[in-house]
Amino acid sequence: MNMRKLLVATRNKGKIEEIRSELKDLAFNVVGLEEAGVPKDFDVEEPAMTMEGNAIIKAMAYGRKTGLLTLSEDAGLEVDALDGRPGVFSARYAPGTDEDRYRKLLSEMAGVPDEKRGAQFRAVVALYDPNNEKIRTCEGIYRGVIIREPRGTNGFGYDPVFYNADLKKTNAEMSREEKNAVSHRGMALRKAKTILDDEFTK
Repeated sequence: MNMRKLLVATRNKGKIEEIRSELKDLAFNVVGLEEAGVPKDFDVEEPAMTMEGNAIIKAMAYGRKTGLLTLSEDAGLEVDALDGRPGVFSARYAPGTDEDRYRKLLSEMAGVPDEKRGAQFRAVVALYDPNNEKIRTCEGIYRGVIIREPRGTNGFGYDPVFYNADLKKTNAEMSREEKNAVSHRGMALRKAKTILDDEFTK
């Protein structure tokens, strides 16, 4: 039996592997943009002011481009002391690398006391089927604390400075399995998995 392809609308290899790992027991062949042959110069703007809006825009654009059932995800870090920033702008918070972005965050929070360094990651997953124009969304929220110095070498993005008090580790000190079990993306993907199984396998 040929498995239906599920396009994950990202070129971020770390993100693709996390998603593939979470969806591994579903009857879909999970592929990234490169595997699906989407040209590098086909780039989708993310003009929405919400993560849900951006996730839907990306899912529809790549789904229509490829004709494939598409999963798109938008996520961001919302810091209590910064009134929810960087939020939807997390990936564009500072030019350069992931380290440039979390260093900017640490410098902005230099004067914030330990008890006020709460934060959360929010992920919104959008599913789009170009065959029938069906769209579904779901989200996951993961609470933690922004520590003062980065720790760990796993993961990506703000993982080295996002601390989980229950596990006593930053995201970047966790294995992929540990992170998937607690993360915003893991939560959203588990909801997406149910939706995929119920609504997109028929």
